[in-house]
Amino acid sequence: MSADGLVSAAASAEEQAFEAGLRPRTLTEFVGQRKVREQLSIMLEGAQARGRPPDHVLLSGPPGLGKTSLAMIIAEELAVPLRMTSGPAIERAGDLVAILTALSPGEVLFLDEIHRIARPAEELLYAAMEDFRVDVILGKGPGATAIPLDVAPFTLVGATTRSGLLTGPLRDRFGFTAHLDFYAPDELARVLTRSAGLLGVSLTEDGAAEVAGRSRGTPRIANRLLRRVRDYAEVRADGVVTRDVARAALRIYDVDGLGLDRLDRAVLEALVGRFGGGPVGLTTLAVSVGEEPETVEDVAEPFLLRAGLLIRTSRGRIATPAAFEHLGLEPVADPLGRSQAPLFSNTGLLAEGGLLPEDGLHPGGG
Repeated sequence: MSADGLVSAAASAEEQAFEAGLRPRTLTEFVGQRKVREQLSIMLEGAQARGRPPDHVLLSGPPGLGKTSLAMIIAEELAVPLRMTSGPAIERAGDLVAILTALSPGEVLFLDEIHRIARPAEELLYAAMEDFRVDVILGKGPGATAIPLDVAPFTLVGATTRSGLLTGPLRDRFGFTAHLDFYAPDELARVLTRSAGLLGVSLTEDGAAEVAGRSRGTPRIANRLLRRVRDYAEVRADGVVTRDVARAALRIYDVDGLGLDRLDRAVLEALVGRFGGGPVGLTTLAVSVGEEPETVEDVAEPFLLRAGLLIRTSRGRIATPAAFEHLGLEPVADPLGRSQAPLFSNTGLLAEGGLLPEDGLHPGGG
C-alpha cells in the first residue's frame, strides 16, 4: 500500500481542503496537546499585553497532529493576517525577499516544512527574524552591493516533521519551540465527536472509541476513517456509527484493531511466517512482500516500531511477542532466546489476506 493510504498521515490537496472545514479556530477548541496549548496561550497573552508581536514559534512532530491548525490559531488569537508558504516553495533568496517585504505589521508567516528551505534563503531569514531586516545583494563579485530593506515586525511560525535536519543557527532564532505528541485514544475520541458534529454524522460513544483505537494516535487519520465509516453507515446500516458499524466498515477497508493496514500486516506475516520472527534484513523482507525497501522502511516500519510489534537490530528486523499475539500465534523461544513462529497453518491463512486478526479473536474464530 502506498504512502497515501487510508492510515497514512500524509494529506492530499483534496484532503487538505476538506480538513479546512474541521480545523479548530481557537486554542479552546483545539483538542489535545494540553501543555503546548497552555504555553502558547501564556505567550500570546503576554505579547498582546505588551503590544508587540510574540516570539517566533517552531512546531515539530509527525504529520497530522495539528501544526498547521496551531499556526492558524495563533494568527486568529492575535487577530492578524496569516500568510502561508513552505520550504520547498522557496527555491531562491529572492522568493523569500518578496514574501517578507510584503508582510503587514504583526502578520504571522507560516513556513511549513521549514527544514527544506534553500540555504541561501535560510541565511537571509536570520536577519529578518532578529532585526526585521533583509539585505538584498545587487551585482556580483567585488562590485556587489548590499541594500538593506526593512521588514515589518512579524511572527514566523515554522513547522517541521524532521527537526533534526534544522541547522543550529535557524533553530536558535525561535523563541518558542514545541513538539507535538501522538494523541491518546480518549483525545482522538473527542476529536471524532467534534468532527462528527460538524459533518452531521451520528456517532455513538463506543463508535468514536472504536475508530479512535485504529487511528494511530493521529487526528488526520481519525477524521479520514470517520468519513469512510460514515459512508458505510449510510449505505449499509441505519446511518448511525456504532462500534459494530465501525468494525464492519474498517474491516472492508483492511484496517484492523490496532490500525494496521494490509502492508503492515504483510510485513509482520512475512517476518513471522517466512523468517521465524527474524532477524531478517530490510531488503530481503521488502522483496518477500513485493515492495521497495524504502516503502517498508518509511511507510510500514515507523508505526510497527511505535506499536511495539517490530524491533530493528544490527542483525536485522525482529518480530516481538506482541506481533505474534496480534497475529493470533504463540511465540516460541529457540535456544538462543529468539522468538520463533509455531509450526501450524494460521500464518498461511493470514498471508492469503482473507482474515483480519482483531478484537481479541483467534484467526479463523467467530
